[in-house]
Amino acid sequence: LAVAIWGQFSQRGAAMHTQDWLAVFGLGLIGYYLSSLLDFSGLQYISAGLERLILFLYPTMVIVLSSLLIRKPIGRTTLMALVLSYVGIALVAMQDVRPGQDGLALGVGLVFASTLTYSIYLVGAGQAIARIGASRFTAYAMTVACVAVLIQFALTHPMAALRQTDRVYVLSFAMAIFSTVLPVFLLSAGIRRIGSGHASMVGAIGPVSTIFLAYAFLGEAISVSQIAGSLLVLAGVLMIGLKH
Repeated sequence: LAVAIWGQFSQRGAAMHTQDWLAVFGLGLIGYYLSSLLDFSGLQYISAGLERLILFLYPTMVIVLSSLLIRKPIGRTTLMALVLSYVGIALVAMQDVRPGQDGLALGVGLVFASTLTYSIYLVGAGQAIARIGASRFTAYAMTVACVAVLIQFALTHPMAALRQTDRVYVLSFAMAIFSTVLPVFLLSAGIRRIGSGHASMVGAIGPVSTIFLAYAFLGEAISVSQIAGSLLVLAGVLMIGLKH
């Protein structure tokens, strides 16, 4: 909100028109509200390592969506990269398969939907940021998502649900600042400078680091298939990045 107010009264950037406000509203709901909701819902059923690896497919989806929108055929290198990436996801998913386990398919589907909505956001954000500016766009879009979350909470939970332990509030504050606000502003600034496709490639270390962080802090196991799958996904995404 502070950044939004500062951007509104500093008179920096062009005036926003109706299409700009519609873009902020739509992309804020898709990229920050819906994508996050689907992601956290999926985490109830699958491990953090698998969740992060599925999310890491968004660079391949960004390339595919961009190709569809501009009617550009997908070349052999891109197809090979897609095959490697999804084979890697299958290998990592095997780690989470246990006899009698329920919810794996649902969790994978929810996180995959989160990845798709985030990819749509990235494709649309490039043009919106170019017109509006990185800081203003991010502040407005995050405010839209925040209002949507508050409305959902008011419709589905009693106010008493806000009574949580101090640990929950500390973790929530840390996630809000260091895992949401700062990364989102940095990503928008990066998209403005290098475009959506290249910006989506910078996070190549994300899924691999998450697997080891989940091992260190959450006690999740690391298997040979998980490491192999991570390397395949990483190789596929890097192939697309080097090509584009």
